[in-house]
Amino acid sequence: MRKCWTGGGGTLPMWRAKQKKLSGFQTFETPVLDKLACQNYLVVMPALNEAVHIADLVEKLKALHFNVLVVDDGSSDGTGDLARDAGAEVIHHERNLGKGKSLVEAFHYASAEGYDALVTMDADGQHDPADVPRFCDTYDRTGIPVLVGNRMHDRYRMPLIRRWTNRLMSRLLNRRMQQYIPDTQNGFRLYQTDVVTMVVPDTDGFAAESEILLKLDEIDIRMGSVPIAAIYGDEKSHIRPLHDTGLFLKMLLKQFTRS
Repeated sequence: MRKCWTGGGGTLPMWRAKQKKLSGFQTFETPVLDKLACQNYLVVMPALNEAVHIADLVEKLKALHFNVLVVDDGSSDGTGDLARDAGAEVIHHERNLGKGKSLVEAFHYASAEGYDALVTMDADGQHDPADVPRFCDTYDRTGIPVLVGNRMHDRYRMPLIRRWTNRLMSRLLNRRMQQYIPDTQNGFRLYQTDVVTMVVPDTDGFAAESEILLKLDEIDIRMGSVPIAAIYGDEKSHIRPLHDTGLFLKMLLKQFTRS
């Protein structure tokens, strides 16, 4: 297991990757990883009613030689069965427990199965599987134990209300932390397994991802960023900007009062 790299806040330089254009959005060249090295990483996708996208995503990830875990969070459209048929391991929830619970379960699964690190990504088609090797390559080269995707190079493709709420929440979160993360609301991330299992979010929903960053920052875990493609098409996100902003503010207030 790789030794944890901790300490030192401040801004971390974003990895500079070669960029290209594809179907109107900006993408980045995918590094070629050793097939055996890919087995050290687990790709995790919490999913709720994502039958439209899930099989295609799993198949693309398997083609890149990654093991995939789908946490089917109470889907009613056969998401879990489609993911399993495409080659993923599946944890099934009888009812919706929230993204926070799904992530914690995945973290413990990765730890129990001995993975060095895990990559979390959305199952709604807004994250490009081709970006996963770039997280792994950056981790291998730098040892930074937490890497967060960054869409800010192409932020104007983001729907306006999402851009506003993202900017607000990232600004508030970065004021609280000792290090700067440009796109704190991005769920496309790499976590070193033995690091992320050190923190357990109290929040069940989407705000759990912000809480995880706060708690990792509190224990001086170093974090960095990886630029990723900003993909927005006809995908239906489960994020509710106003509702989830309210939950985020409630979580942040709780963290302030706790400290």
